Amino acid sequence: MEAEFSNEGDDRNDDFGRNMRLACSYYPSIALVCRKLGINRPQFNKYLSGTTRPSAHTLQRICDFFGVEAHEIVLPHSRFAQILSVRPARAAAPTADGYVAHLDRLRHQTRGSLDKYLGYYFEYYYSMAFPGSVLRSLFYLYRNDDGVFYRRIERLSHLGQRTSGYRCRYLGIGLHLNERIFLLDYESLTGNELTETILFPTYKSRVNSLTGLKIGVSASDRREPACARVVLQYLGHTIDVRGALRQCGLLQPDTDTVDPDVLRRIDNRQHGGDFHFLGLPF
Repeated sequence: MEAEFSNEGDDRNDDFGRNMRLACSYYPSIALVCRKLGINRPQFNKYLSGTTRPSAHTLQRICDFFGVEAHEIVLPHSRFAQILSVRPARAAAPTADGYVAHLDRLRHQTRGSLDKYLGYYFEYYYSMAFPGSVLRSLFYLYRNDDGVFYRRIERLSHLGQRTSGYRCRYLGIGLHLNERIFLLDYESLTGNELTETILFPTYKSRVNSLTGLKIGVSASDRREPACARVVLQYLGHTIDVRGALRQCGLLQPDTDTVDPDVLRRIDNRQHGGDFHFLGLPF
């Protein structure tokens, strides 16, 4: 339970708020500190302003995070600043935080612009591990707090086979930058691959299909880097997920299991003197 500061300790409480703000200044952002501590931003702002003191348990978590003792964080500000200055190991955020700061900046640029794209899709592209086969996977784009994320499930077995084959699960982040949609993910079951997909947005009021390019590596032993055209076919905000997963897998392009227009859009042959491998917008 959080306790309001009393008037008797205004100076001490002001020192606590100033000390908290100083400790946070060693990190790329206050939002990052809140995420790592698991404390919501409005509550944390009360600590920074000095109007509210954390519970003993929360205070200990905060002190452990900043690398100070509970009695030190309420010392006079000049004394606390001196203590932090002689603890350089605690005065720098871990290296990974630099990446988080960059992503936070890009997520801020994206805020709200991907909302109309949220929901489930079938994703189609020619498999990198099984050349000549079309891979249909289930893609789910969703909002979480102030960011847009997605999950992508691939089943590397031919549709209709009794064996389940391999299953890959990708977790990623979605960004909308200067009229292009960027999707960056990693294979979460093995941690052995990053993929990037770049899509053309749609300017229609309703999302139907999105097209672009995907770059990754094949799941074969040789792990060749590869690039393929990709189509995302919108299914809706709410679907029968199990039913959709049963439709995922490797498909033969010479059957009626894939829409002919989708096949045309994921055709990886180059066209008419292109010097680069280009995506095909709708």
